Amino acid sequence: MIYINEENIREIVRLEELMEAIEEAYIAYENNSFIMPDRIHINNKSNTLLYMPCITEKVFGTKMITVFPDNKNLNEPVIQGVMMLNDSVTGTPVCMINGASLTAYRTGAVGGVGLKYITPKHIKSIGVIGAGVQGYYQALYACKVRNIETINIFDLSLQSAQILKTKLQESIDNIVINISKSSSELLENSEAVYTCTTTNKPVLPDDKSLLENKYFIGIGSYKPDMREFPEKLFEVVEEVYVDTAFAKEETGDLITPLSKGWLKESQIKSISTIIKDKKQITKKTMLFKSVGMALFDIYTANAIYKKALEKGVGTKIKL
Repeated sequence: MIYINEENIREIVRLEELMEAIEEAYIAYENNSFIMPDRIHINNKSNTLLYMPCITEKVFGTKMITVFPDNKNLNEPVIQGVMMLNDSVTGTPVCMINGASLTAYRTGAVGGVGLKYITPKHIKSIGVIGAGVQGYYQALYACKVRNIETINIFDLSLQSAQILKTKLQESIDNIVINISKSSSELLENSEAVYTCTTTNKPVLPDDKSLLENKYFIGIGSYKPDMREFPEKLFEVVEEVYVDTAFAKEETGDLITPLSKGWLKESQIKSISTIIKDKKQITKKTMLFKSVGMALFDIYTANAIYKKALEKGVGTKIKL
């Protein structure tokens, strides 16, 4: 068995390859060619343990991670854990991957694929609300999908926003990166907006005039009590695209609008249908909401594992 860390992934994998793996996962999802039990959430106050197994004919594995939001105050990663891949014939563990790194790369890829299918090709500016790990990866992938010229950042912590700006400047060339004073300012100057927070209050202004004709990719709010989007957004979006059917049962960004009548269940569509048919959504105001699933993890992990074998990367270990 080999162990693959964050440095290994960065060394061997192209972001475009991981987006291809996510699109393959979506097609498997649409074809129902997988076994994926409901992921196990074990909550302890604000902390969460996630256990996520999944099986297909070609690959199976399990991701086990912890999400401790307060770790950012302790200079520790918010997400930690491991991803284990097994041989599909014998069940033998063949690869262990750093769970935080895998999650960062695969979630970024999910957001990148979402941007690819819900936005016109000509957009040149994005906004990122939430200057954590996902703020960084969503911006990286966005620049692989569209010819982005401007990135706007907003975070309640100015220091965090400045750190993200510096990190992006070191990673992406020829991009103007601005720190916005408010989410309203960010919204005014961005064609597509990523929300990457764990807030329980909307991070965007409840102003229909600012929300219209924008494209939103919701990456945070993975629990029923979390919400990133305001009521008025649901007055201007015709349809909401989701990565999984169970998203409407997991995130407050769907639970609350459905329960209050702002959104009808018939308006919620699976983006996997669009991806399978290679269609482009052409609405003027769009929302893609992701909560993630184990199918994404095993497809991403398998792509990384194959690349590691090809490049001779990874540390051999014995169980």
